Amino acid sequence: MTETLKLTAMAKAAGCAAKLNPATLESVLRKLPRQTDPNVLVGFDTNDDAGIYRVNNELALVQTVDFFTPIVDEPELFGAIAAANALSDVYAMGGKPISALSLVGFPEKADPEILERIIRGGLSKMQEAHCSVVGGHSIRTDDMLFGYAVTGTIHPEKIWRNVGARTGDVLLFTKPLGTGVITTALKKDRASQQSLDAAIKAMTTLNSAAAEALHEVEKSSNVKNAIHAVTDVTGFSFLGHAREMALGNPANGVAPVSFEIEHSAFTYLPGTIEAVREGHISGGLKNNRAFIGDCVEFGPNVSLEYQSLLFDPQTSGGLLIAIDARAAESAHHLLQRHGALASPVGIVVQKKSPLIQVT
Repeated sequence: MTETLKLTAMAKAAGCAAKLNPATLESVLRKLPRQTDPNVLVGFDTNDDAGIYRVNNELALVQTVDFFTPIVDEPELFGAIAAANALSDVYAMGGKPISALSLVGFPEKADPEILERIIRGGLSKMQEAHCSVVGGHSIRTDDMLFGYAVTGTIHPEKIWRNVGARTGDVLLFTKPLGTGVITTALKKDRASQQSLDAAIKAMTTLNSAAAEALHEVEKSSNVKNAIHAVTDVTGFSFLGHAREMALGNPANGVAPVSFEIEHSAFTYLPGTIEAVREGHISGGLKNNRAFIGDCVEFGPNVSLEYQSLLFDPQTSGGLLIAIDARAAESAHHLLQRHGALASPVGIVVQKKSPLIQVT
């Protein structure tokens, strides 16, 4: 076995580190006490992508953390994907990443050169984001783990939340779907090079360009406060994160809404349909379907393969954006100009049952 193949072999042996079951996590968070610090502008009550802490009237900190086991064989690419994934939460909140701390779990008997290459790959992506790695923490583990805690800055009154979508909004999405099934196929040595290359390109692409385009929308649009909600789609899948957005935050005056999604409007990574048909379904995908399946109704033309892809856990996924319909077309063009995919994938309607309809 070559040096690089040891990475997914380790992840395969460990069963790969997946997110906690969403139902388990949600039940735990509900039991925790409410934040009482008035400077905590965004906590964990709405499952936002990052926490926001106000420093003063002009400055707030965006804070997030993410790490996982290897999902590709090449160490540098694993590091770069982990970095892009961690940075994404800051971009999804509208912030600018400024510093990061690395998180490393590394087997005692593993080759230190592999660790150097992982860290080098992560550092290259952090440098691309103009985010300084200022330190970190490492431990000996049976499973290889890597990621970052990232800090960014933002104006306290210019935060993008994952709730706030309004009836009539257009839903835009900025990356292809399917990284979960492709990387699951890779662990079984069943991913084609074309599929893997496309997945790696998607996972190593920063969401910075999409965020820059949205900031430009805010400055240039004739519609004031046109961007109503933003979230990055990661381990809870497109439908899982869409559900969080649709639920709103009634306790703080953000009403729930419903989404109408068009499955054919998405771009899917090459080989994803075949991967699903071959049974390359992760435990995370099954958990997502079990947790939110009752919130979703699929039309008769949506095959089981496409249903699975909408429940597929993503790594370093795209931004899901709810934007005023009057600004949607200009936002679409600006996103494309900045190099983001920007697919219009649905609309926001008044709340009904089920919460999300997919046709």
